[in-house]
Amino acid sequence: MDSFDYIVIGAGTAGCVLADRLSADGQKRVLLLEAGGSDRRFWIRTPIGYGKTFYDESVNWKYNTEPDAGLGGRRSYWPRGKVLGGSSAINAMVYCRGLPGDFDDWRAAGNPGWGWADVAPAYRQLERRVGADGTVQGDGPLWVSEREPECHPVKRHFLAAARQLGLPATADLNGPQPEGVGAYAITTRRGLRCSAADAFLRPALGRPNLTLRTGALAQRILFEGRRAVGVAYLQQGQLRRATATVEVLLAGGAVNSPQLLQLSGIGPGPLLQGLGLAVLQHNPAVGGGLQDHLGINYLYRATEPTLNGTLGSWRGRLAAGLRFVLQRAGPLSLSVNQMGGLVRSGPGLERPDTQLYFSPLSYSTDYVGRRPLLRPDPWPGFILGLNPCRPTSTGRIDIASPDPAQPPRIQPNYLGTAADVAGVLAGARLIGRLQQTPALRALILGAPAVDPAALTDDALLDDFRTRSGTVYHPCGSCRMAPEGQGGVVDAALRVHGVQGLRVVDASVFPNITSANTQAPTVMLAWKAAGLILAGR
Repeated sequence: MDSFDYIVIGAGTAGCVLADRLSADGQKRVLLLEAGGSDRRFWIRTPIGYGKTFYDESVNWKYNTEPDAGLGGRRSYWPRGKVLGGSSAINAMVYCRGLPGDFDDWRAAGNPGWGWADVAPAYRQLERRVGADGTVQGDGPLWVSEREPECHPVKRHFLAAARQLGLPATADLNGPQPEGVGAYAITTRRGLRCSAADAFLRPALGRPNLTLRTGALAQRILFEGRRAVGVAYLQQGQLRRATATVEVLLAGGAVNSPQLLQLSGIGPGPLLQGLGLAVLQHNPAVGGGLQDHLGINYLYRATEPTLNGTLGSWRGRLAAGLRFVLQRAGPLSLSVNQMGGLVRSGPGLERPDTQLYFSPLSYSTDYVGRRPLLRPDPWPGFILGLNPCRPTSTGRIDIASPDPAQPPRIQPNYLGTAADVAGVLAGARLIGRLQQTPALRALILGAPAVDPAALTDDALLDDFRTRSGTVYHPCGSCRMAPEGQGGVVDAALRVHGVQGLRVVDASVFPNITSANTQAPTVMLAWKAAGLILAGR
């Protein structure tokens, strides 16, 4: 049995940050366990390659939810990274900190130290911001690149439409005025994906005090009394154990962290007993509080060329590939979600309630996976997409079996509140108004197959229930809050009711942030490492 100071379970976004920061002094012995394998793959390193890893079971857990009443009984496909870097290795790379109010909400939920004034310094410390002109701000390990000059020229129609509709513009969605539309920053470095493994883990692997073990599926957390003292994990068919003299840090993500807590006896007592598991700490909040962004795409034929012509022909792909290999530039070095922003769907709102996406590419598919992602339509086309920023519905994640290899039950409970239904309709109506601006009318060829400007509320909602899907931002399943208020961890991310165990990943979000969740997950892990090193 190996002994370490810290054991980090999961080498995803948060786990890579923890492994780097906790081992930085060269003294503390850190073990990092990852169920997946190496991220040294062409389609991971290539930014637009997430279309290839979307269904690749060698790097992807490929979860499916339970049938959801809010979606007419449909299941949703949930890709999650099973590889070094976790979902930061297979995501669309959009980097959005979120709005200041998101974090003030965290603090107001009983979590001192997590308001915007508390987290903003962490963002500045971890980022290396590369402007569109090549100027660099900050010296953090995570590269965040502005690539607007390389975005497809068709973007001008979207930006003009936003102006005509009166939506604000912003030069920096992560800046002092994040509200508005503009180009999304992405986590790339010199044209290649910069995942959490690239930014944090790989530079740390040369330290003799950091041990990485891949292909290691955690079975349960080991306890002596009520103190976590280690981890049992399966590697190469053998059950192994490792002990932690200081702490065990669970960074499995919004799906796997509640799963492992429940497998280890921490969770809803009746559920665990029904599966023959001993209950160490009854807490029905473990697995509860699940939130996610639910979105939809509206597809349009275009009157001028889009990326469909480039990525849909072998000549175009060859030219784009050569440009990427030789210059690390062009469409292969970008996300398809090139433009978008956080906006208010109507007057009288206190803060933005809708996230927009503009993609200069169209592909006639939906989120259920009936055909591969990113197969362009054989005509010029583009996408307008949306998701409401702060859904109020909450779901659950619970183990279905005492076998750690079996996926848990994911019950999102999408559209479970009247407020969420209203948010969907408001966002769809906003898209309808956008498409009717002179700027977009000049770009749109013919009537779209689904026209949000023409449908009734009932028809819009029926369409949303039929075609919408996750925007891949699950969080909140091990919520940070006081124990008596539905919390799983406290403000220092320590698990209620036991000692020596913290959860550090998106599962602890007290509420979902307004935009993409990778940036706040990195920030959370960065701050958590500081708390751990300070002995708090």
